[in-house]
Parts: sequence; C-alpha cells; structure tokens
Amino acid sequence: MSTAAPTAQTGTSFAKTSGLAVALALAAVYLIWGSTYLAIRFALEGGFPPLLMAGGRFLLAGGLMYGVLRLRGVPAPTRAQWRNLAVMAALLLGLGNGMVCIAQQSVSSGLAAVAVASAPLWMGLFSALRGQHPGRLEWLGLAVGFAGVLWLNAGGALSASPQGLVALLIAPLAWSFGSIWSRGRDLPSPFMGAAGQMLLGGVLMLVAGFALGERMHAWPSAKGLLSVGYLLTFGSIIGFSAYIWLLHHVRPALAGSYAYVNPVIAMALGAWLAKEHFGMADLGATGVILLGVVAITLAKTRSSKPAVEPTTNEPAA
Repeated sequence: MSTAAPTAQTGTSFAKTSGLAVALALAAVYLIWGSTYLAIRFALEGGFPPLLMAGGRFLLAGGLMYGVLRLRGVPAPTRAQWRNLAVMAALLLGLGNGMVCIAQQSVSSGLAAVAVASAPLWMGLFSALRGQHPGRLEWLGLAVGFAGVLWLNAGGALSASPQGLVALLIAPLAWSFGSIWSRGRDLPSPFMGAAGQMLLGGVLMLVAGFALGERMHAWPSAKGLLSVGYLLTFGSIIGFSAYIWLLHHVRPALAGSYAYVNPVIAMALGAWLAKEHFGMADLGATGVILLGVVAITLAKTRSSKPAVEPTTNEPAA
C-alpha cells in the first residue's frame, strides 16, 4: 500500500518469469480485487457499520503483516516515515476506502467499482498540476474519461443517491491526491509501508466510526463475518502480495491493468450474486471511463520514463 512503487526490472528479468506464475498473480489481482466490492456489500448487509468494518479489517491485516515483517527482520518505519504513512493512511484508506464503504450503503457494488476506476484520471490531472504535463494521448484519455464520469454521475443510477454520489466523488479524489503526494516522500519498503498504512488507517477509521455514532447493535451474521474475513485475508494480504510480486516481475502497464479489469469483474459479480441491475446509461458511462483509462495506460507505456506508474494500493480492496 505504499504508493512509492518499486522500480521496474529489466526486460531480461521479465523474460525469465514463469508464464504460469504471472497468470496466477494476474488472476489473483483481477478476481480478488474485483470481488472486494461485493464483499464490502455483503459485510454491510451482514450487520457491520461501514467505518467500523473497514477499520477493524485494516487494523487486523496491518497488525498481522507488521508482526510477520518484524519477525523476518524488516526494519520498522522511522518517525519521519510514520508521519508520511499517517498522511497516506488518512487519504488513501480513511477517505478512499472509507468513502467507498459509506457509499455502498446506497450504491451497488458494481457502480462503486466504476467510480473508483476513475482514479487514474484524477491522478493524471493532479500530475499535470504538479508540472508533469500529459502528452496528447493522455489528454485525450483524460477528456474521454472525465466525460464518462460526468455521464455516470448525471445520467446513471448514482444520480438517485446523493450521499453515495458525493462519497464516490471524494473516494477517488482522495486516493489520487494521496498517491501523487506520496511521490518522492521518505517511505519504508512496500510491504512495511502497506502494514503501516493499514495499522494507521484502521485506527483512524475506528475512531471516526465511533465519533460518527457507529455501533454494533447485534452480532453480525455468518455472511457478514465471512465477508470481512475474506476482505482481511484475500483482499488486504493475498491480493496486495500478488500485486507487489507483479510490480517486480512484469511491465508496469500489465501490473496496472487491474484498473480497467476490476470494474468489469465487479459489475459481473454484482449482477450474478447480488442481482444488481445496471441501466444503459450506467453501462455506457462505464465503457467511456474505461476507454479513457486504457488510453492513459497506453500513453504511459509509450513514455520513455522508467518509473513505475501504478500505485501499490487501491481504495476499495
């Protein structure tokens, strides 16, 4: 969950990577992260308040990862690194993931995934504001993608849920700003950064949840408990580990392809397992947003810059 992604390996090292290992890692990132939106919905339906659910999940996952890493001799973050991780935890997890969970009280899991898919568009805009001006293809992708965002918010099912609409606008904005802000900051190794962010983000969301009046009024259902367990182990630990492995073994564009695959999987799973319905406006806006994200990804692939662009976290997973 550290947004300072590792530097890409050379082409030779990529060639030595097992094709089966890459396929399994991609399948894990596509399917697991794509299914986390539905798991969040089931957790909420199972009796968990949104922020207490997300906070408890990240606190446990972060604690487990932190303990294992320290036992393996990975250095703990320095005081300066903890401060940077705290800012990232507030933006990426507190506002990013937290707002997705709040939105899914009134918005389908599929549409939540589509709204989050706009994060690369906002990242491109924030990068431009920092002086990293996009090329022509990136500008085209931004224009097309934002047209889809406007269409989704104005003409789709999101317009019927003002609270969900606002939350799903804040989530990718906070995620993208936090991702851009983190570049060049003093951060620990990616896995330790993930553990630190989850620990701090979990505490933050638990405090915010209690402050906003969230309480567990009854014991959660079995479906709710299983969903949170799935989010903790598969979404936070296994899926993230697969993504970090991909960043070290494949091209950045391939590792970051989850950005336009996850929404499709989330919508398919929502329609199949939760009977979610999507109108033509929703489907059309989804296609336009993903077209913009694909254009930005292609533009970054053609760029001569060696830095890895995808971030090592996602607001919903």
